[in-house]
This record gives sequence, structure tokens and C-alpha cells, in this order.
Amino acid sequence: MKVLKFGGSSVGSVESIGRLMKILKDIDSLEERPIIVLSAMQGVTNLLSKMAEGAAVGINFSSDLRALEDLHFNVVKQLIAVRGQNPVYTQLKIYLNELEDLLQGVFTLQELSLQTKDRILSYGERCSVLLVNHVAAQYFPETMVVDACNLIRTDSSFGNAKVNTFESEKLIRSFVEDNPRKMLFVTGFIGCNAAGKITTLGRGGSDYTAAIFGAALNADQVEIWTDVDGMLTADPRIVKKAFSLPILSYTEAMELSYFGAKVIYPPTMMPAFLKDIPIIIKNSFNPAFAGTVIQRDSGHSIFPIKGISSIDRVSILNLSGSGMIGKAGFSGKLFTLLAQNSINVILITQSSSEHSITFAVHPEDALQAKRIIESEFELEIAAEKINVPDLEENLSVLAIVGEKMKQTPGISGKLFYAMGRNGINVRAIAQGSSEYNISVIISHNDLSKALNAVHDAFFSVLKTTLHVFCLGTGNISSTLFNQIQKQHLFLQENNDIELKMIGMSNSRKMYFDEDGMDLNTWKKTLEEEGEKADLENFIAKMKAFNLPNCVLLDNTASEAPVHFYEDVFKSNISLVTCNKLANSGKYARYRSLRECARKHGVDFFYETNVGAGLPIVRTLKDLMTSGDQIINIEAILSGTISYIFNNYHGDKTFYEVVKTAQELGFTEPDPRDDLKGSDFMRKFLILARDSGLILEPEDIQLENILPQNCINASSVDDFYTELKASEDHFKALKDKAAAENKAIRYIGKLENGKVNISLVLVDSNHPFFTLSGSDNIISFTTERYFHRPLVVKGPGAGAEVTAAGVFAELVNVGHNS
Repeated sequence: MKVLKFGGSSVGSVESIGRLMKILKDIDSLEERPIIVLSAMQGVTNLLSKMAEGAAVGINFSSDLRALEDLHFNVVKQLIAVRGQNPVYTQLKIYLNELEDLLQGVFTLQELSLQTKDRILSYGERCSVLLVNHVAAQYFPETMVVDACNLIRTDSSFGNAKVNTFESEKLIRSFVEDNPRKMLFVTGFIGCNAAGKITTLGRGGSDYTAAIFGAALNADQVEIWTDVDGMLTADPRIVKKAFSLPILSYTEAMELSYFGAKVIYPPTMMPAFLKDIPIIIKNSFNPAFAGTVIQRDSGHSIFPIKGISSIDRVSILNLSGSGMIGKAGFSGKLFTLLAQNSINVILITQSSSEHSITFAVHPEDALQAKRIIESEFELEIAAEKINVPDLEENLSVLAIVGEKMKQTPGISGKLFYAMGRNGINVRAIAQGSSEYNISVIISHNDLSKALNAVHDAFFSVLKTTLHVFCLGTGNISSTLFNQIQKQHLFLQENNDIELKMIGMSNSRKMYFDEDGMDLNTWKKTLEEEGEKADLENFIAKMKAFNLPNCVLLDNTASEAPVHFYEDVFKSNISLVTCNKLANSGKYARYRSLRECARKHGVDFFYETNVGAGLPIVRTLKDLMTSGDQIINIEAILSGTISYIFNNYHGDKTFYEVVKTAQELGFTEPDPRDDLKGSDFMRKFLILARDSGLILEPEDIQLENILPQNCINASSVDDFYTELKASEDHFKALKDKAAAENKAIRYIGKLENGKVNISLVLVDSNHPFFTLSGSDNIISFTTERYFHRPLVVKGPGAGAEVTAAGVFAELVNVGHNS
């Protein structure tokens, strides 16, 4: 025996009813026909409610009534053969006329009781069962319409009636025994009280009807057919990565349902739970999918939790004061008071000191609850033993659920790390000793970000999604985008990270796509669809997206983005930058940025500030983190200057070497920007500061490579003219190096708390003597690496290696998320 319930979406259209028929054909058995419980057609219950409530305030309902008639008549026309249509039209007309009379009465009296509203709402299920039964009669030998009002007995709590289980089960068993081998189509959602008045079973009432029938008949299973693939790990409208759960325990399903999972409702499960009948959630739009089985045990799972659920809107009240401490029965009095006024408490948390109680209620009950408490405890508030209740609104509840949580250490830590990392403030926490559920109250504005961040944290096999915003689209960014495209599968398979480029901007255009830009066509998209670039607006939009695991890339050489760095950190957004200006300006700013990033728990990565793709900053940090002591640092940190002096030999003039370097793209458009040593100075300053020194730019002793006449030239062309004229200056240096069999090197040195950058002649015993091409090199002499310094050497410039360095740091942000 199977009991099948089909929701509104499964009977919501001609196509849906056609699918329903195919499902019934696949499972029908002459020995044991299924019992089918139906909801109203999709949208009908809301339409009936709208007509009833509108009629009560004098709003005409005739157009909505016609729409209701057209909806049902259309099914008759398309799915029932002509010879069988008249009886259906006649019964539908009877129902619609009764409905019109009821609505007219409400309209005339301008009054709508809960009893009348229940009767009005019942026509949704009665009409859908009539239609589907007549459609099915064309395919199955014996079908029958069953009005659940005759079988499900309830009390008189109209709108949310309580079922008399014993009497209802007795009536159901008797009726089914009297109608063997018939396919019964049952109205969901409705019952009758002892006086024969129609009642409704509340939210999820049709599911409840199916469970009552299943329990009464000791069914093998109850199938709930809806429009999703079972119960999912989270709301798929918010969390795109949500996936179906194969098995849930009754407890897990109830916890998820209570906290907002709308696929099934807690009362539905109680009859099945008591009889140990599995409930299977299936998708009528994808019947081949196995769906979710809800049963006694939770089954095997590789994940520590089963799902994440949420209540969209709640308000919290906080009651505090010394008069609560040690006062027996205070909590009982408070919650009895709320219950007497029909105020449902969603969540409760109390401090161990008994100084405060915080509880959540539905927003529509919040003000009433506050007034009731203020009235009841008026004397205590006047005596300042209890404070005036504090009301907070625009909040949401997020809950993680799973029976395995109890055996898994670190669940709470993972939950709060994921939220803290993304700047989500927790207002209240509740966790039962059963440890099936941890619930937190957060700002409603943070709900989407929290759901996605927590889902990424607990279901990491689905990959952590990093949402990236990029400033600058020059050589480094272009190369980076190519690298990401080539490596995205490797990144997912080996690092469990997915990079999504949500926004990018250059000096002219900016563009955003919350689903992630196609990096194959980013240039065309930015140029053709981008809006006018505005840095302040770009940062504001990035913050407004409020996405989890967010990172800003600054691949510019501009001062402008630097002014927004602290604002970015305060928004719990990590930063990866190859822009040196933030770290090489005033020391106060250097220190402030680190403190701000640390305070807000985000990453501030800038490895490419110093050595492009070389692991220089990371190596220094690792040395210091492990407790090693820096004695001195020597480095060549300019690929441009390395190239020039590595190639300045023989008959070549200095002018020729510099000119060639510019043509090969090794220098800035104005070579003086490199040869003045200011870029080298910025790199070494960052390194010195990271080693613990408090230095300003002017504290660094910087020797000029160029004579003053070259520096003062009014243009690049004039510079080259002066460079030719100064060849004797450079030739003397070259000849001296050749005579002494030494190499010319522009070396920065940190020793005894001071930094000096100067031209040095080094012999073959020096580790920098063999440097070639445009390589950078750095030597760390420490307590551990004293006799043989630690040397890092490799390409120190170029789009490929710099982009690779940025890419690596993006991956590190992903690992920390």
C-alpha cells in the first residue's frame, strides 16, 4: 500500500496533470491501488484567500472568480474527452456557485470568520480532486472522489484544526475496506468537526492528510510529490550549490522543517513517525530521481551536518535585570504569559547567570509581546529590577541540522569561523543538549551571505567559491584571467576552489555579473556592456553584493584604490594586491592596514609587491613566525636594473643597453622610473618593515645610478640625449669592474636596523655575482642560516610571473575561507 500526495505544482497545469497520470500508470497495481491525496491547483488557495479577505473589506471578487473558473475549465477542455466533459462542468459549476454565494455573503456582511474562510478555502482541493479523478477515470478502471471531510475528524480550531487521530483512523480504515481495489482521490488539507463544519489543517495540511491516511492503513510508505528533487541541503533559490539529500531521519527532517525548509512540515511526519512509515519526497517534474527518504535512522553520510535551514524574518526580545537572578519560575511565568496570548516562541536562549533571557518571535507578534511583558512586569520595571524589554527587528534565523553533529568535534567552531570570516554578526545562539541543531540569529541582510558561506564550509566537497572583484585590466590582469581559465578545472579538482569574477574595472569602464563573468570574452563584455568607471561606485557595489568569501584584486599602480583598502577590510573582504603604494607610503598607513585586516579576520596578501612571483614575503614571514632572528638581508629587487647591468659589457654603451631594455618591455615608458631606484626602494622598504623595522621612505639611503643631468632631463628623448653624453661616467664603472674581474650590482642591504641601496662591485665569491638576465635575488642571513644564507632567486618581473604570484595568493585566500 502506498499513499501518494501531489502538491499544487504537480496539479497546477494541463502539463502537470499529464505528468501525474504517467506517474500513476507506472506504479498502479491491481492488487493494491495507491491512494492519492491532492492539493488545490497551484495558486488557487492564495486566490481564494485573496477573494475572501477582499470581500470582507468591500472589494469586488467577480474577476478573480472568473479566472478561477477559466483555470479549471481549461483542464476539462484539454484533458477530458468531449463525451465526458458535461458532468465535470456541472459539478464545477455547482462548486463555483456555492463559492460565489459564500463570497457574496462575506461581501454583504463585510465580515469574514475563520469558519467561513475554511469553507471558502476547501473549494480549492474539492475542485482539483474532481478534475484529476475524471482525468484518471479515462485510464484506470475504478476511480473515486473522496471528500476527506467525511473521514478526518478535528476539533473546532478553524484555520489550524487539531485531528482526532483515533476516530479519523477508524473511519479511514472502514472506508478503504468498503472500497477495495479502487483508486481513491482524496481532498487534502480539509476535515470536519463533530458538528460537520469544514475545517482546515493549517500549513502543509495536504501532506498531513497523506500521513494520516498512511498511518491509518499501515502503508508501506508515504510519497510526497512536489517540484524539487527531495529535501536539499539548503534553499536552492539562495544557495545555488544546494543538493538533494538521499536519507534523513525523522528528527533531522523535523528540525529542518521547523527552521524554514518548506518541502515538508513537522506535523506531517508525526503520524508516520509513530507508525515508523518511511516518507519519500519525490519530484513530479523529475520522477526518475530517487528523492529523499525520511526514516527512523539518518543513514550514512560523509558530511557532519545534513542541511542548513533558515527562517526569513524574526524579531527578538531581550529581557534582562537583576530581579531575574535566582527567581524560581520566572521563565515559566514569562512563556506561559506568551502562550496564553497565542504568541509562538521560535527560539530561546538564556545566560547561565540568569540575568537575561532572549527569545525570537514572528515579527507580527513582536510589538504585542513587548506590550504584554511591559504590562505584566510593570512593577519590576518601575523598581528597575527588570529593564524595559529590548526589541530588535529585521533579523533571521539560520540553523544547521544533523544527528552526526553530536559525534563530530569542532562543528560550532566551523560554523562561527565561516560567519566571522565573512563579517556576519551573531545576535543570539541556541543549541540543545541533543546537539541535533545549532541555531543562530543574524541580520536579515546577511542571510544570503551566511547561508552560502556556511554551506561552503560544511559541504567543502562542492568547492569553495571565491567571489573576485578586479581593479585594473592591463597586462597582469589579462595574463591572470588566461591563467584562471586554463587552470579552473585543476583548481577545482586539486584545491576545491572555484573562482568567479564578479566585477572588474579599468579607468574607463566597469562591469558586474553576480553569476560570474566569462573570462573568454571579458574584453568584449567590459567594452560593450560596461558602465562608466567610478572607483567609489565600484567599491560600493562590491560591498552591496554582500557575497561570502569575497576578495578584491588591485592590479593597478595607482594611489586611488589604496584609499579604500581599510573600507574593504571593514566590509570583511580580503585583498590581494601587486600595487606597492599602500605598503611603501607612510609607516602609519602600513601598520593601520595590517591591524584593520587582522581585526576583521581577512587576508591582506601582497607577495608580488616585492618579487613578482618569487616567494620572498612569504619566506620572510615564515622565518619570523618560526622564531628565527634576521641578521641581515641583501637583495637585488629590480629586474630592469639587473638586465641592464648584466648586459652592460664589451663595446655596448649604457645608452644602447637601456634603449634595448625599453624596446623589450623591461622598463617603464620613462626608464628613469626604474633607474632612479625608487621602485627598488619601495620593494626593500616593504621587506624591511615586514622584518620588524619601523622605517619611513626617507630613512632609506638610496644611491642614484644616474647623473643629475639625466634625472633633470625635461623629456624621455632629452633623457636619452643626456645618457649618451654621460657615457664616460658609466664606462668608468664598467672598466673598473672588468679590471677587477667583478660584476656591477645594484644591491639593497638591511643591517643593524638600517637600509642602504647602492651600486656595488661584487667578486665571484658573492652569491649575486652569477646573476643573469632580469632575475631578482635575495639572501637572508639569520641565526639559523648564518654560515650559508638562505637564497631565493628567479624572475623578478614580467606579466606571467607576476600574474602567477597573484593567482597563488588568490588560492591561499580560498584555502583560508
